Amino acid sequence: MKILAAIVTYNRMELLERCIDHVLGQTRAPDGLLVVNNSSSDGTVGMLQRKGVDFVTQPNVGSAGGWNRCIAEAVERGYDAVWLMDDDGYPGASALAILEAEFTSDVACISSVVLSEEDPKRFVFPFPVLDQQDLPVLFARKRKIPLLDDLRRHAGSDTYPFAHLFNGALVRTETVRQIGNVNADFFIFGDEVDYFMRMRRAGKVLSHLGAHHYHPAVSERPLNATKFYYYVKNTIILNNRYLPRQKLAWNLSIIAAALARTARRNSLREALSYVAGARAPLLWKAIARGRRARIGKDFDD
Repeated sequence: MKILAAIVTYNRMELLERCIDHVLGQTRAPDGLLVVNNSSSDGTVGMLQRKGVDFVTQPNVGSAGGWNRCIAEAVERGYDAVWLMDDDGYPGASALAILEAEFTSDVACISSVVLSEEDPKRFVFPFPVLDQQDLPVLFARKRKIPLLDDLRRHAGSDTYPFAHLFNGALVRTETVRQIGNVNADFFIFGDEVDYFMRMRRAGKVLSHLGAHHYHPAVSERPLNATKFYYYVKNTIILNNRYLPRQKLAWNLSIIAAALARTARRNSLREALSYVAGARAPLLWKAIARGRRARIGKDFDD
């Protein structure tokens, strides 16, 4: 199998170089490496040139536009699969070998699990408990699985039928020919969930518990107004598209989650400003455009 490793980057030169070094140090080396540079201004191009790494530079079209370009390049260059990752994490040494060994013909995508580089027993993105349709449960005593050992016990096997995409996800290019590319119009938030749901139509989408991808903890990163807006809007779009039977409950839960994250990461005062303050129009705009499925970039800045 011919595999392209592809990394999307924007102004994270030192972290990108760390990621590249771990990709090149795999026990099963990828057959090619490509960096999609979303117009970094921090010396990234010079570093890539010094290391002799193939790259393409494009306007900063957000993460979704970066994944779209990675996948398009893999298809156009004749690869059988593309191994996708962001610039701030890095793969364990045997990750690609483990993923390829389990990449059977009925699998559309198989991904590493994303572990905290500060606490490798803990997931950066906790895994959801799944219902009979292998979709996250909404009403349950336990909805999330935060630890690797807990997921091993819950899954009862080396794989789990869910994936947090684009942090060590191996995607078959034949899958792309069947379902199309990542929807770049999602811009910020939602592109990975949309692609996960679409890939399920082409085959199994799995995470392998033995393939590890290490990533900084993100649970304390501030949620600025732009991220808050697209998180609410795009998640409402996805809930309405893929979870129509419970869309009201899911939509209310995502608004509550956005407010809770803002209160925890930023301040309670800022969270309340979205409810009955200066930022309230932004929340209502996100809800309205989400209900009307207005995918796309809504602001110039």
